[in-house]
Formats: sequence, structure tokens, C-alpha cells
Amino acid sequence: MAETQPAPIERRSLRAKPFSKADRAFFKSATWAANSSIVLVSLIFIFLMWRSWPAFESQGVDYIFGSTWDNNPENLVMQIGPMLWGSILVSTIGVVLAVPMAISLAYFIVFMANDRFGKIATVMVDLLAALPSVVLGLWGLLIFSPVAAGWAEMIYQGLGFIPIFDNSSGNFLRSPFIAGWVVAVMIVPIIASVTREIFSQLDRDLISASLALGAGRWSTFRRVILPTSGGGIVGGVLLGLGRALGETVAIFFVLNLVFEVNWFNILEDQGGSVASMILAKFGEAGQDEVAGLMAAGVVLFVVTLFVNMIASFIVAKAQPWRK
Repeated sequence: MAETQPAPIERRSLRAKPFSKADRAFFKSATWAANSSIVLVSLIFIFLMWRSWPAFESQGVDYIFGSTWDNNPENLVMQIGPMLWGSILVSTIGVVLAVPMAISLAYFIVFMANDRFGKIATVMVDLLAALPSVVLGLWGLLIFSPVAAGWAEMIYQGLGFIPIFDNSSGNFLRSPFIAGWVVAVMIVPIIASVTREIFSQLDRDLISASLALGAGRWSTFRRVILPTSGGGIVGGVLLGLGRALGETVAIFFVLNLVFEVNWFNILEDQGGSVASMILAKFGEAGQDEVAGLMAAGVVLFVVTLFVNMIASFIVAKAQPWRK
């Protein structure tokens, strides 16, 4: 007999409206709040486009891919290519550093620490997530930068023959490497908090059964825990990446703004990001330059939206019942 294919999983939908007054009020309030967030984001995008359209119209495509910023009123040139790539580079470094630390921290709190120590660690992580950007920026500038510069110099001495770890200036301060570490410290609590919540909702009997069958902790994590919670972890990484892309003050303190594309030399003392560039130039910008800075905000908005779309696609693939 031919094997029958299992029926695809269908997402259940609400087939009947709530009946009680409290349920109806809550249902309408939740629906209104969800729709209002979409309207609010759309209004922000429309406002940014309205204020930045003169810059897009005058600069053209070179605004995104060029690498010159000259605020001379007679020959105004505004191009954010180096800053846009710098945002992507620093965010990538931060995520690469933060994800292993955040997952390890969440695993330790949920599966290894006792209840008392786990609660203390959870409070500490939440407090770290609530620290303002300026505090972390000053910490990165005054305390962490000299330490990270020593790490960068050791990496250069050991792996300097690899192009990504090359440093031609001899100055290891205020580099994408240091900015990536500061961003990682900022987003570890966010990713760890979401991952911890996902881990705490897993079926403990399934994990205990895996351990009882002879699997080690690593095998259980790789074959049971990680596939089950992959979609939630991606959501946490998405939240962290969103903060990393839009981070302003901390990167402004620890990274030199240089309008030259630093493709991959993470130890060089040059780079930048879109958000920190807006902070550095907005106070003394003229009307035309303000339009260019607004256009930079539009570009960052679109990049963040694109990242959200990719993350939603990954979550949908990891959890097909969500379709």
C-alpha cells in the first residue's frame, strides 16, 4: 500500500468573537493598539520622506553608494556609503560576539543554576539591559577601550597576516572591533532575556528523556533544545540587531567617523555608522544638510525593515505552524 502523506499543519484561527463585555473591550483594544502601531510607523516614514526628499532628488543614487560628505553650500555633496557599511559591520561584529554569550547565559540560568542564583542572575541581566546608551558609551570610552585595544594588538601580532586583522596605522583605539564589543555588551541582555524565556517554556520531560537515553548535555542542546527553540532565539537576535543598527551614542564615543569605506579591517581606527553620523552633524547642519541627515534616517529605517523581513522569513521556516 502506498504511504499517505501527513496532512499539513493548519494554523487555528478565532472562529467566534468574544461574548462578554470585558472580552470584547480587550479584543477591540488589542486590535486598535496593533493597528495604531502600523499607522504610527507609517506616519514616521512619511514624515522622514517628506523632509528628506530634496536630498534624494539632488544627490540621486550616489547618496547611498558614494563616499563623500562636503557641506559646502556652493557644492553640497552628501553620500553615506561608508557610514551605511559601518553600521552593518559594527552590528555584525556585535551580533557575532553577543549571540554565543547570550545563549550560554540563558542556558546556564534555566538548566544549570539553582533557583536562588538563577533569580539573581536574571535581575542582573535585566538591569544591564536597562542601562542607558550614554553610560555604556562612557564606560566603553574611558574603561573598556584601553583593554580592548590591548586585545586588538595581540590579535594583530598573532593573526596580522590575515587581511581582516591588518592594521596599517598602529593605532588600535576607536576601531570597529571596540565598537562591536560595546554593542555586544548592549544587546547580550536583550537576546539572553528572550532566549531564557523560550528555554523556560520547553518541555522538561523531553529534555529529561534525552538525557536518560544517554545523550550528553551538548547533544541534548544541539538536537533537542536548539531545534525546538530556534524561532524564538531568532526573534531575540532580531531585537538585539535592531538596537545594534540604531545605536548612536555608544558608537559615537568609541569609533572614529571617517568617510572612507572600511570594508573588513576591523582593527583599523576608522569607520562610522549612520546613527552616530546623524548625532555628530545634526547640531551644526544647515537646512539642506538637515534634509540629507533625514535621508540617512530613511535609509536606516529601510535597512531595519529589510532585516525584520528576513528574520520573519527565518522564523516562519523554523516554525511552519505559524504560517
